[in-house]
Amino acid sequence: MSEITQSETNKFREAFLANPTQRVGQRSVWKNGINNSAQNQSTFVENTPTFSIDLNTGKVADQKKSGRCWMFAALNTMRHKLSSDFNLANFELSQNYTFFWDKYEKANYFYENILATADLDRTSREVAFLLQTPQQDGGQWDMMVSIFDKYGLVPKSAMPETASSSDSTQLNEYLNKLLRKHAYILRTLVADHATASEIETKRQDLLQEVYNVLAMALGIPPETFDFEYRDENNNFLQETDLTPQSFFKKYIDIDFNDYISVINAPTADKPFMHTYSVDMLGNVVNGKPVQYLNLEMADLKDLALKQLQAGESVWFGSDVGQSSIRDKGIMALDAYDVNELFYVDFDTTKAQRLDYGESMMTHAMVLTGVDLVNDQPTKWKVENSWGDKVGTNGFFVMSDAWMDEFTYQIVVRKDLLTDAQKAALETEPIKLAPWDPMGALA
Repeated sequence: MSEITQSETNKFREAFLANPTQRVGQRSVWKNGINNSAQNQSTFVENTPTFSIDLNTGKVADQKKSGRCWMFAALNTMRHKLSSDFNLANFELSQNYTFFWDKYEKANYFYENILATADLDRTSREVAFLLQTPQQDGGQWDMMVSIFDKYGLVPKSAMPETASSSDSTQLNEYLNKLLRKHAYILRTLVADHATASEIETKRQDLLQEVYNVLAMALGIPPETFDFEYRDENNNFLQETDLTPQSFFKKYIDIDFNDYISVINAPTADKPFMHTYSVDMLGNVVNGKPVQYLNLEMADLKDLALKQLQAGESVWFGSDVGQSSIRDKGIMALDAYDVNELFYVDFDTTKAQRLDYGESMMTHAMVLTGVDLVNDQPTKWKVENSWGDKVGTNGFFVMSDAWMDEFTYQIVVRKDLLTDAQKAALETEPIKLAPWDPMGALA
C-alpha cells in the first residue's frame, strides 16, 4: 500500500504555488465558485434559441419539487397532439392522476419482487437493491404506457395538484418506510412457510395501507368526470360523464404499440442492433415490459429528426446535469471549461462514463425543434418541465455535440425505422441486471 508522505505533499504544494495562472484561478474559484469561474461565454453565442424546425407546443409545464420528469415529458407529448387536434391553448393533462396510479402499482410491483427473491439472503445484492429504494418518482417510457393502457388519462381540472404531488419528498419518505416494513412482513411469511392464500390475503391488506396513504396525500382518482373548455377561438365545449378510458380514446387515441424506445449505450456488453430489457424494472405487474433497441448515435439522431420533420415531438432521456447552464437553459459541451480552469483532464468517453458510474439517464424532456445547417443538426430545441423561469420561457437549447455525449434514449414511431432496424427489433431481448445504467429512471 502506498501511503501519502509529507515530502510528496510539500512537492505538490510547491508545484501549485509556482504556477501563477493557477493562483489567479484560485482567487476566482474562491469568490465565484467552480462553474461560474469556468463558464464559457461563447456558448451563449453558439446556442441561440432559434431553430429551422420549431413545433408549436404551447406553454411549458412545471413538475415543481418532484421527480416526475418522465411523466411530464410523456404527458406533454400527448398534450401537444390534443392541443393541436382540438385547438386548445395552455392545456395540461393531470400529472397527479398518473402519479397516483404509478405509485400504487409500484408498491405491488415491489411486493412481487420481494416475494420472488424471498429465498435469497437479505444481504444479497438483489434484495439490497430492492430495499435501497422500494419506490421513487422516476420511471421509464414503457412504464408510463402501462399506466395509460390500464388507467387512461384525465385533464388536470379533474385531478389537480396537491402539496404532496408538487413536493413529493415526504410522501416518498413515508411510502418507502412503509414498504420496507411490508417487505419484512412478506419475507417472514415465506420463511414461516405460509400458504399462497395467506400471503395473498396479507398482500391485499398491505396494498390497502398504500392506497390509504396515497388517497390522503394525492386524492382519489376520479372514475367519471365532466370536461369543459374553451378553444383558441373562444368556442365553449362540454362533455359530461367521461371515464379516464373514454377521455383517452376520444382525445388522445394513440396506439403505443406503434412506438419503440431507442437507446445509445456504446459499451462492450451491449452490441448495437439488438434489444435489451432490465430485470426487476417496471411498475404494473403484467404491464408493458421495458424494452430498448440499441443503435449508433447517428441512427438515433436520424430517427429523432425524422419524427420532428413529420411534425411530432420526441420524448427523450439524458443526463441533464452534465455541462448544463440551468438558468440560461443551455446544454453544451463547452458550457464550462473546467480542464483549463484546473489544469486537469476530466474528459472520458460515453462508454467509460456508463461503465464507471459517471453518467446515466437522469431526466426526461421533449424535443420540439432542431436547427439544420446543410441538412445537418447543430442544436436542438428542448421542452423542459421546470416552469417558465429558466431557459427561454422554459425551453432549453441542446447542442448537437452535447446530444451525442449525454442523450441516452428517445421514443419514436416504429414506421420510421429502416428495414434492418425493424429486423433488429425482433431479436430476443438480452436481460440486463437491475443495477445496469440502462435501468436508470428519469
